[in-house]
Amino acid sequence: MSALNKFRETMRRDQVFDIVNKQDYSEVDTSHGQILYVEDVTVSFDGFKAINELNFYIEVGELRCMIGPNGAGKTTMMDIITGKTKPDKGSVWFGQNINLLKMTEPEIAQAGVGRKFQKPTVFEHHNIFENLEMAMAGNKGVWATYRAKLSSEQHDRIMSVMDTIGLTDNSTQRAGALSHGQKQWLEIGMLLMQNPRLLLVDEPVAGMTHQEMDKTGELLTSLAGEHSVVVVEHDMDFVRSIAKKVSVLHQGSILAEGTMDEVQNNQKVIEVYLGE
Repeated sequence: MSALNKFRETMRRDQVFDIVNKQDYSEVDTSHGQILYVEDVTVSFDGFKAINELNFYIEVGELRCMIGPNGAGKTTMMDIITGKTKPDKGSVWFGQNINLLKMTEPEIAQAGVGRKFQKPTVFEHHNIFENLEMAMAGNKGVWATYRAKLSSEQHDRIMSVMDTIGLTDNSTQRAGALSHGQKQWLEIGMLLMQNPRLLLVDEPVAGMTHQEMDKTGELLTSLAGEHSVVVVEHDMDFVRSIAKKVSVLHQGSILAEGTMDEVQNNQKVIEVYLGE
């Protein structure tokens, strides 16, 4: 093989070489039916306990909604799970075999934990197809990205995700021209291109129209099963429309868990929200 052909071979997008190959986390141990274990987690900032002996578990394929008043610790909770914040004590496991507290943020993302922030972050000057392509798991080296060619499987994967998020008809539209709701769906699609097992979604319907909210609920519901999804949200009508199980966070701990009706009729929950 000539030197030129060897160089071209290294530019194949459908091949990821050892030097850039991420660790294989495909064997996440979920044999007990749970994908996330958060146990006795505490973190303090300047003496204030943002998270206080927090305990909860997420089932494989579950859609869980997390609610709570401002300052309850919802964002800090997601920061801990994704490696942005390290707790003072406690444990966070992805399945039974992956200790998230010993990993960096990129390693946690590679392991299969995806996070969507409240404000969508997309490549506004690129179209929808290109956004999904750039988000695809694989070699992100400069030369590989510049010279890369999509395989048929990768093209089909992009088209499948585009269909899932409902933007197939907009594939060539520049992301910056999308509505707020469409940008949210695109960013969820970009996360899906990373093949996550667990999705953390922060206030997905803030600023959306009612029609966009309905479509977002359908999208998140459709993802449950193949993925485990944790949704942090303030809109109680939206939570009611999608949630089978709700966790109420207050002062860094779980105050109550159950169906939406159960938590709304819980006296402690009523006192917390009325007190706010």
